[in-house]
Amino acid sequence: MASIKDVAAEAGVSAATVSRVLNSHPSVSEEARTRVLAAVEALGYRPNAVARSLRTAQTRTLGLVISDVLNPYFTELARFVEEEARALGYSVIIGNADERPDLQDHHIRTLIDRRIDGLLVSPADGGSPLMRDVALSGTPMVFVDRWIPGIDVPVVRADGTGAVKDLVAHLHGLGHRRLAIIAGPAATTTGNERVEAFRAAMRELGLALPDAYIGQGDFQAASGRRATERFLALAEPPEVVFAADNLMALGALDAIRAHGLRVPDDIALAAFDDIPWFVHTDPPITAIAQPTADLARAAVRALADLIEGRTPQSVTLPARLVVRRSSGGAATNQRSDR
Repeated sequence: MASIKDVAAEAGVSAATVSRVLNSHPSVSEEARTRVLAAVEALGYRPNAVARSLRTAQTRTLGLVISDVLNPYFTELARFVEEEARALGYSVIIGNADERPDLQDHHIRTLIDRRIDGLLVSPADGGSPLMRDVALSGTPMVFVDRWIPGIDVPVVRADGTGAVKDLVAHLHGLGHRRLAIIAGPAATTTGNERVEAFRAAMRELGLALPDAYIGQGDFQAASGRRATERFLALAEPPEVVFAADNLMALGALDAIRAHGLRVPDDIALAAFDDIPWFVHTDPPITAIAQPTADLARAAVRALADLIEGRTPQSVTLPARLVVRRSSGGAATNQRSDR
């Protein structure tokens, strides 16, 4: 690889002049600038990012800690984060917490040690002391999808309340009255929020949500299977299972099929977090879709604002209901936007 000295020799200037050109210093003549840029192109010179970061105290690198890289929702989120970061001149290092708070904190420490300019985090739990310390230290940080109440950093998230209300109204309109939910971890904001939205929507329609119809999951497929097995073992099983996450919905579908039952003829199924797979399952699954690309872009922009000294904005975007055959009725791919 060509060095800065090679560029200087090719252009017939000093290494200091090359450095000034590469850092857009105004004291360089136009003629010298032209020669240096021509030499850079001819030699294929690339500035040393590490050396530049030592001079500028910036690495142009963001850290992204996501809850579960195997969850298609977070995989898609990471993709759009990287895309938007690249457009703004940043690269991204990704850490997968695997829904484990200890692994989450390990990644955060590692990323800070690598001198990243800022952090995007989807917390695996709601009470990480390290996260509070990072926020208090002044490290630029933005929560995306999930957040930790009481930590004063921007939050970019989707509001699924309206979409859950639409889902319950849709199921009620199809004649379903016994609705069950597989909840996510109570330690996460999304886990709590989705259960409360479901409960409130049912209450508005005069429907009860007994404890037996609330299954505790952990945003993994196996927990969706276990919760659904318990529902199906009840003397009066539910008519609908709503999984508060896409992987738990796939686990629920496995359990229903293992019992020789058919969706939606014997039991209906719906999920939070739409994923591409849901149009290919048999039947296609009714789901609440989050605006993943818009969330990722808004989160990166908020973090860039923090890093670059502008005032960042918290952003809340609406989720929407996508009706498919798994919930019953004749509607397919009908959308309800709120």
